[in-house]
Amino acid sequence: MGNKQLPGDNQFPGWTFVDDQGTFELINPEGNSYVYFPLVNPAGMMSSITPTLNGDAKLNQDTFLLLPVSVEDLHNVRSGRNFWVRINGEPWSVTGNSAQQISQVAVSPGETSLLQAGVLWHSVQRGHLQSGLTAKVVNFVPVGEDAVELMQVTLTNQGEEPLELVPIAAIPIFGRSADNLRDHRHVTSLLHQTTCHPYGVMVKPTMSFDERGHQINRLTYAVLGVDGDGNPPDSLTPLVEDFIGEGGSLAWPEAVVTEEPKVLQAPAVIDGYESIGALHFSPIRLAPGESKRYVLMLSILSEPADVDGLIERYGSQEKFALHLEANRTYWREELASLRFTHNNDRLDAWLGWVSLQPILRRLMGNSFLPYHDYGRGGRGWRDLWQDLLTLLLTQENGIDQLLLGNFAGVRMDGSNATIVGGGPGEFKADRNNIPRVWMDHGAWPLITTKLYLDLTGDLDLLLARQTYFKDHLSHRCQRTDWAWQPEDGTQLRSSSGEVVEGTILEHLLVQHLTAFFNVGEHHLIKMEGGDWNDAFDMAAERGESVAFSALYAGNLHTLSELCLALADAGTRDISLAAELLLLLDRVSDPVDYQSLTKKQDRLGAYFDRVQGRLSGDQVKLPLESVAADLDEKAAWLTDRIRGQEWLTDDQGLGWFNGYYDNQGERVEGQFPDGVRMTLTGQVFPLMCGIASEDQARAVVRAANAYLYDPNLNGHRLNTDFGISPPQLGRCFGFAFGHKENGAVFSHMAVMYAYALYQQGLAAEAWGVLAGLYRQSQDFPKSRIYPGIPEYFNPRGRGMYPYLTGSASWYLFTLLTEAFGVKGELGDLYLAPKLAAEQFEGSDSLRVQTMFAGKKLSVTYHNQNHLSFGDYQIGSLSINGIEQDLQAGSSSIRFSRQDVLTWPDDVQIVVNLV
Repeated sequence: MGNKQLPGDNQFPGWTFVDDQGTFELINPEGNSYVYFPLVNPAGMMSSITPTLNGDAKLNQDTFLLLPVSVEDLHNVRSGRNFWVRINGEPWSVTGNSAQQISQVAVSPGETSLLQAGVLWHSVQRGHLQSGLTAKVVNFVPVGEDAVELMQVTLTNQGEEPLELVPIAAIPIFGRSADNLRDHRHVTSLLHQTTCHPYGVMVKPTMSFDERGHQINRLTYAVLGVDGDGNPPDSLTPLVEDFIGEGGSLAWPEAVVTEEPKVLQAPAVIDGYESIGALHFSPIRLAPGESKRYVLMLSILSEPADVDGLIERYGSQEKFALHLEANRTYWREELASLRFTHNNDRLDAWLGWVSLQPILRRLMGNSFLPYHDYGRGGRGWRDLWQDLLTLLLTQENGIDQLLLGNFAGVRMDGSNATIVGGGPGEFKADRNNIPRVWMDHGAWPLITTKLYLDLTGDLDLLLARQTYFKDHLSHRCQRTDWAWQPEDGTQLRSSSGEVVEGTILEHLLVQHLTAFFNVGEHHLIKMEGGDWNDAFDMAAERGESVAFSALYAGNLHTLSELCLALADAGTRDISLAAELLLLLDRVSDPVDYQSLTKKQDRLGAYFDRVQGRLSGDQVKLPLESVAADLDEKAAWLTDRIRGQEWLTDDQGLGWFNGYYDNQGERVEGQFPDGVRMTLTGQVFPLMCGIASEDQARAVVRAANAYLYDPNLNGHRLNTDFGISPPQLGRCFGFAFGHKENGAVFSHMAVMYAYALYQQGLAAEAWGVLAGLYRQSQDFPKSRIYPGIPEYFNPRGRGMYPYLTGSASWYLFTLLTEAFGVKGELGDLYLAPKLAAEQFEGSDSLRVQTMFAGKKLSVTYHNQNHLSFGDYQIGSLSINGIEQDLQAGSSSIRFSRQDVLTWPDDVQIVVNLV
């Protein structure tokens, strides 16, 4: 790897990349708090691991192999993976977890360690100074069907004298639901049946009891091990209390520090105690330069528990090496379809880790990492759609079916299911007695669907049919349909009992038409339970979201254009549920949009019509008429926001108000106690073309003046409102600068960059993206491994890494806006909006991506380092063949028919002049 960097890149100690595959290393990593690394496979095994091998391993909320940990547990709890060695009789932890080693970290490291990690594997090497023994521990979760984490310990004598060693693996087995960490921790240990197996310790609880009820347990939790040659351990200590001894601890256990530990042999069984996989291996004599390996298998096994098969597949150092290489190859191929090349190796490698994050979100949901210690796993409605953004850019097959399945969660009242099942298109009835509706949920499906249509040209998806979700909730969860019973199922039916299906276009219409009429006293869409900002959750009665009203206005216009595109493609009419005519009022019975009462009454009438079963009647409407209705609604809402919500202060700065609170008061503006401004309130008027060119530049000036924090390299979500009691949401009870109350929140910051690109403000947009990168990679401040976090706290620390929707939006924005490689209803469109700063140190930038089944490599040459607005496309070649261009153009379009005739690998070179 080279050392080329962006100006402002951190030059201080931290992680560094060591190859072109994203492998990074960090010296003495245990000197940093709150850092962890994810290990996962598509089969559902999920682990987190720290530099001292703390962290947990699990399948879901109810199935934890290792003790569940939150972020504060990483430095307070010692129930992690450990491997001890008695070196000439002296206890030493290869993970740094002995009482003596722990005591030295905070003062000065008593020994040197080195972390190396790649996609997705983790290793730590540590040296015992007095003896010359070094230990390297490698962990990964192999791709495949097994729920197993593999761990290899390599002991090497780098000293000058032979060493007498006694190796002991020590991994506590939690073996139950995370709920039991606080709920009946001891009682549930009484369910444990702990069995000594020749290769390790197995725990099979007799049953489980949690919110699912009392159930017979079918799972076995196991810690198994072999030496490098496949030999089993000599003996086992299967119980925690025997391992630590009276008065001992996991940081100084009796079974390690004494010469005569309490051990058992297979097939001993002990019931009713906390368990540990403590494996005592044969003592060894290690000559200078000699190494010895041990392979551990941390597994969750379904009935029948095939332990022998597990040992056969993984139980030797050669098999470990094969699976590690297969793991590296798998993840390398997963990330190969999207790569950026700047004159900055660190940025490009960092982007590779950002590319991994949407995959992690898809596999782990919003739970199961130490910061993400909430929820019970799975993803929310918004995640289903936003995580598809990157998947659409990197994978072409099967996306239409994922999209189609997601629409099965839409209710006929425009709301949606909030409990997402495990399979595609699977949604469950809401068990919550206080259901919540997020007003922005109806907007995201169209954004993702539009990207799919632009990349594929598959307008037929809009005509594909899908069911609607039905449960006991109606009127956007404000009422209960008492006629519905669980045995009726979760698919909407007609009065004749048939399952109702509608086109995808109809589903999108339902979501947007209900939103348009669901307005508060300022004619803007009601806040309900919140919008994108989950913590704006205390304004359900009188709150309104100007920000997302702007997004819905833009979406209504997009829907209008899609209706016309369908008409141009030969579909002149569309069949819709007859009930929907109430909301397509310009086609049937017009409503005065200036009348709040009439709009609300029309929506109420529609809700009453769709509360139970639908009539089953259909109406056929010309698509051009539907398009005209949608466009009129978009224009009305746009004009309302543009004319009513623009603000100025006594400094001559201007921006949009983003919200009305639960007292019906405008949230933003100049107040006696200072200026109140939100970033979200600016993003969507910019993104959807509501802001004029002058307003867009004014917003940038205001955002830089009031929201930008140079110490964090980014724009905060809001200024300090200082409101008590909060009238908009719980976030204003948070300390300012944390999470949703004024943090530099990556997701909205990236969407701000995307919105700036929409306005042609490329230099400003790149500044936002580059700032997030600089803050993320500045390890002494951010204290995170490569990637983008959810937000940065006031001290600059990156919070909630890995599982953030900002990663998808960052890649989407960089590819489609900065590099300008995008689709337009199936055609390929190159419209780069590159800033001069991106060419510092080089005349060229390149991106590799997929389009229409072709591997594209697009290179931009910019010898004069011009910014967007100052350059045009001077020449363009495809696989070395010059193309005819229209003079003076800054973009070029290729029809899908032409793209399909290209070879599989396409080199496009564009000269910007």
